[in-house]
Amino acid sequence: MAQRLMLRRLISSFGRSVTGSAQPIPRYQSQCPQTRGLLSTTSTHPVLTAARTFHISPSCRVTFNVQNKDDFEDRVVGSETPVVVDFHAQWCGPCKILGPRLEKMVAKQQGKVLMAKVDIDDHTDLALEYEVSAVPTVLAMKNGAVVDQFVGVKEEDQLQAFLEKLIGP
Repeated sequence: MAQRLMLRRLISSFGRSVTGSAQPIPRYQSQCPQTRGLLSTTSTHPVLTAARTFHISPSCRVTFNVQNKDDFEDRVVGSETPVVVDFHAQWCGPCKILGPRLEKMVAKQQGKVLMAKVDIDDHTDLALEYEVSAVPTVLAMKNGAVVDQFVGVKEEDQLQAFLEKLIGP
């Protein structure tokens, strides 16, 4: 508790001038299309601004969470770019291992492939439609059709081969 209080005091002192008036603190300008325009670039509340700033990795440009079936149809099935679909669950241990590993590998592809994350507890209909019987299940979709898939955790070299097969001619 005392550490939090000290941190708040320290952060608030950076946003104040010698006279004690609040100065605007520049905030992170998001490069992600999902959050662009939602974040302001300055604020006059230094304590709140400093506590709520966040950084988004470059992978956010190619990774997204599916919101509903229509969103899946638009962003995955209708995509001209190949899409890796990660069917996962919050309670799944192997999913927590595979998810970040797969995101990292997709980010290395620099936009040649996208990654959609589908929580099977929230989107049971999609899991049933694509016959997902275990998690993690990863589908490779190109032009709206499933071209490859795997179930379970894979090593980085196996994921690289999976992505190269999807991106290839």
